[in-house]
Amino acid sequence: MSHSTAIHVRGLTKRFADRTVVNAVDLTVNRGEIYGFLGPNGSGKTTFIRMLCGLLTPDSGSGTCLGHDLVREAAAIKRKVGYMTQRFSLWDDLSVRENLDFVGRMYGLSDRRAAVQTCLNTYGLADRADQLAGTLSGGWKQRLALASCLLHRPDLLLLDEPTAGVDPSARREFWEELHRLSATGVTLLVSTHYMDEAERCHRLAYLAYGDLIAHGDARDIIAQAGITTWTVRGADAAARAEFAATPGVTDLASFGTVLHVTGRDAALLATHVPKTAARLNLEATPIEASLEDAFIHLMQRATRPAQS
Repeated sequence: MSHSTAIHVRGLTKRFADRTVVNAVDLTVNRGEIYGFLGPNGSGKTTFIRMLCGLLTPDSGSGTCLGHDLVREAAAIKRKVGYMTQRFSLWDDLSVRENLDFVGRMYGLSDRRAAVQTCLNTYGLADRADQLAGTLSGGWKQRLALASCLLHRPDLLLLDEPTAGVDPSARREFWEELHRLSATGVTLLVSTHYMDEAERCHRLAYLAYGDLIAHGDARDIIAQAGITTWTVRGADAAARAEFAATPGVTDLASFGTVLHVTGRDAALLATHVPKTAARLNLEATPIEASLEDAFIHLMQRATRPAQS
């Protein structure tokens, strides 16, 4: 493993009872990289992240995080990692400053007061230092949560759907900060359902119910999906049904007044989609498949395992 590698795992597996939640995943993340995790709910993203930061022990497989063994050196990993959960996990009845001070105490920071003040200044929280965390808006809670993750100056940030429920402006500011951190050498692993956020990542992995089924940059993910996409403008519900029955079509997705018609057999689509469009007096145009087209295709192909 290279010194430029932050995460390197092979065959990482986690089971709960007789259900395999993460199934023999191989993954390498470089230092300073923003690596995105995509996949339907219940695909094992959160479980994988918790194994990386030492909160869960893998049942099988091996790996390192920041040069430390995942199983034998979990305590050392925890000191170097910041973990931001899906839900706000700080204390509503403490002030912004008190929350940061408490986190600093947990990490045993020798320069705790200075570190807290630096965090308050860096993330624009100084004017809200005495405000109770529970009274903050979603965007400010997110900013406080990120500040608390960075208080101990970690080398790796694990962010589990960090922008869920946050308005677009706050999401954009948040991602600008993530790229600034990446430029300083901090590694980030981010799970998200937002395609605009996925496109901001350097590389991506797509998990489907425990299995890693695609990985690479956005172009790699699209190529691995193996799809061809056509657009049809002005298709109503009746037209949508016609395209759903067209040979070669596997997925349909509406984007405003535009229908994306997708399939894996490019020749079959090229033969039949224009015919269906002509019959309906609509115009069909082939386009380069987007990351969202690939995501929808992969999500619809993914099969949730039967529960015993």
